[in-house]
Amino acid sequence: MPCLYTIGYQKTPLSAFINSLRKAGVDAVIDVRLRNTSHLAGYTKKETLAFLLTEGFGIAYEHLPELAPADELLDAYKEGKDWERYRTEFLALLEARRAESIGQVVLSRYHKPCLLCAEPKAAHCHRRVLAEYWADHVPDLSITHLEP
Repeated sequence: MPCLYTIGYQKTPLSAFINSLRKAGVDAVIDVRLRNTSHLAGYTKKETLAFLLTEGFGIAYEHLPELAPADELLDAYKEGKDWERYRTEFLALLEARRAESIGQVVLSRYHKPCLLCAEPKAAHCHRRVLAEYWADHVPDLSITHLEP
């Protein structure tokens, strides 16, 4: 049975973040953030995280911004906090981008990939919407949301 994990890092110490990934046996972190180069990102800044995961823990790293919401969609959600509208528009964007094909490639390349974004909880996060979208297209896909 294929499996997929998700994780958010905001307000999470590095040790708890890494321990969650290792305990789950994650073999790849798929960064689905639109913006991952801010100096405020700390250990999750793209180059730092890629180096840390691959060199320190043998976990692959890929940044796939095509799986992130568009700037306008993300900014509108942050301003209005209308989750249902955001979810509906993000699902339409995933469909337009043929995100199921990307998911099939990711799931064929790794045994236990983990979608990464900033939100600490998956309940109102695009990574959950993406994971569920993939589950609608990949038979028997198991989803686990890690919360360090």
